[in-house]
Amino acid sequence: MHGISRRSVSGIRPQRNGRTAARQVPRRLETMHSLPSQPLLKAVLWDMDGTLVDTEPYWIAAERALVESHGGTWSHQQAMQLVGQSLLHSAAVLQAAGVRLEARDIVDTLSAQVIEQVRKEVPWRPGARELLDELHLAGIRCALVTMSEGPLAGVVVESLPKPYFEFMVTGDTVTNGKPHPEAYLTAVERLRLNDPSVTIDHCVALEDSIPGATAAIASGVVTVGIPHQVPLPEDPRMITWPTLVGRTAIDLQQLVADRFAAASLFEGAN
Repeated sequence: MHGISRRSVSGIRPQRNGRTAARQVPRRLETMHSLPSQPLLKAVLWDMDGTLVDTEPYWIAAERALVESHGGTWSHQQAMQLVGQSLLHSAAVLQAAGVRLEARDIVDTLSAQVIEQVRKEVPWRPGARELLDELHLAGIRCALVTMSEGPLAGVVVESLPKPYFEFMVTGDTVTNGKPHPEAYLTAVERLRLNDPSVTIDHCVALEDSIPGATAAIASGVVTVGIPHQVPLPEDPRMITWPTLVGRTAIDLQQLVADRFAAASLFEGAN
């Protein structure tokens, strides 16, 4: 649950294994960008919980403590059913488990406990900060698209050494949480404010959960799934990577190129 729809995948086909020296990426991207026929990677849309940071254990601990304080029990299986769901959806499940609080109070209680733990230690996911830094050096725009609410997302972003994220779309700023595509569609529209040429085909989403991947796929952006707590089902519209470790801006650029190539083949066949 964990964020107002917290956690937060899709792609075109199996990933390529492009690798490059970290500091050389900007130059290589500049070379690709200079080719008129080369479609550009213009933005990367990051899920937070489970993709950028491993806050799931914090959420599970907070859920268990809350349920037990109301005389109930909370299993690992129950907790896994909330991965990627909206916080309000999760609050309803916790109420059914015996928590005698209003949904808003449940959300605030859980969020406060997770924020307290994140302030003590930010549990970064492997490879996430390295990829963020490379994208920043390459001049690729990044946005955070999370169903966690603003206060928690702000704590995570503020702990980063550079202004990697241009803006955040959080669970408390959208009407419909993941798996609805609203958050991703909102992010693309905000990117277009400064660059009207941006389309969903120029954007890659990074997600770890089924609701998050479903939202990204439904929005139309290129989607990459990095499963963590819960396995992701195979989907031809999603590329699955086991980890972000070693992944580069070149890898993400290739996914955008593949999207445009696939579209061209389809148009040519018709």
